[in-house]
Amino acid sequence: MQIEELKEIILNDAKKLESDIIRIRRHIHMHPETLYEEENTAKFIEDELTRIGIESHRIAGTGILATIKGSKKGKIVALRADIDALNVKEEAQVSYKSLVDGKMHACGHDAHTSMLLGAAKIITKYQNQLLGEVKLIFQPAEEGGGGAKKIITEGHFKNINWVFGIHVWAPLPSGTIGIRKGPIFASSDRFHITISGKGGHAAAPHQTIDPTSVSVDIYNALQKIVSREVDPFEPCVLSVPVFEASKAHNVIPTSTRIRGTLRTFNPEVRSFIRSRIEEVVKGYSSAWRCSSNVEFDPMSYPPVINDEKTVDTLFEILQDVSDIQIMDQTMVGEDFSFYLQETKGVFLTLGIRNEAKGIIFPHHHPKFQVDEDILWKGTAIYTLLGFINSFLI
Repeated sequence: MQIEELKEIILNDAKKLESDIIRIRRHIHMHPETLYEEENTAKFIEDELTRIGIESHRIAGTGILATIKGSKKGKIVALRADIDALNVKEEAQVSYKSLVDGKMHACGHDAHTSMLLGAAKIITKYQNQLLGEVKLIFQPAEEGGGGAKKIITEGHFKNINWVFGIHVWAPLPSGTIGIRKGPIFASSDRFHITISGKGGHAAAPHQTIDPTSVSVDIYNALQKIVSREVDPFEPCVLSVPVFEASKAHNVIPTSTRIRGTLRTFNPEVRSFIRSRIEEVVKGYSSAWRCSSNVEFDPMSYPPVINDEKTVDTLFEILQDVSDIQIMDQTMVGEDFSFYLQETKGVFLTLGIRNEAKGIIFPHHHPKFQVDEDILWKGTAIYTLLGFINSFLI
């Protein structure tokens, strides 16, 4: 079978699976589970794979790994979908609304999972045309739990030549494919700062060592790192939205806590700012006789950096699926970045914004929705990328 003929068949088969993909997505949407608690979701995925005839096993606790081996030798391709939900109470008025109070799929991971399960059916159907192997990764704990890193640490990512992932994307028009060379999603570092002094009565500040005033200075100084020490043409965000001090108007606290996030696309800038945060905090605290501690979340995410040559290949492979546009960089973090540190690949997006349907809310919003009419395109994309070896002959 010629590759162009196979491509046409894949697109037709993906469209025919549309109702089944939507069924899967709605089931997962109604039963959301958050990081490392995705037991029922994992069992559902296992059952679906068994129906297709694909063996699978658990990874990273609640994740699933399945392998489809082709009839001929070739490179190994990994396709990833994240499966976890968020601690958000759903407000969208849909028939398949979350049945778990306070939890919902507010980021589209239910869509990713259903699209990849659809691709599993098609890839298996044409397994005799497949070169190499396709590994299906249904990953837990993307939302802050670093599930990708855990999968790598457990040794499940060895010998993989390419990795691909899709994220449904609220800013893009429904059905549009977003791709970008190089950095696309920013690093995400969460930091926690504690300033300790000596508490006391607010009427006698001279008898205390007030960590509050020091913390205010530190807050302002942190903003100067970006505005005065980083190239203004270098995208970078340092936000400090949490400031915890005294709970009474007349009490100077013994300690204060500051929490924030750092996001950038440049690993060198990231490393520099992390070091400067520690130096600034230590310097200001010492100057006013306070002690300090800076901790960075161990699950901080590096930037997502797409392989440029592979992006060029994807433009050719995916041009018949839908319109393709160069996606804007985003300061959102994604643990797909850990995979791209191990091998080459591409993380791309699929637009879901549809104003006519009222699908206008951003990711992580209580009224977030997905335009289900485009899910079959996601299945087609995953499937075509699974056959990437055939396109490169």
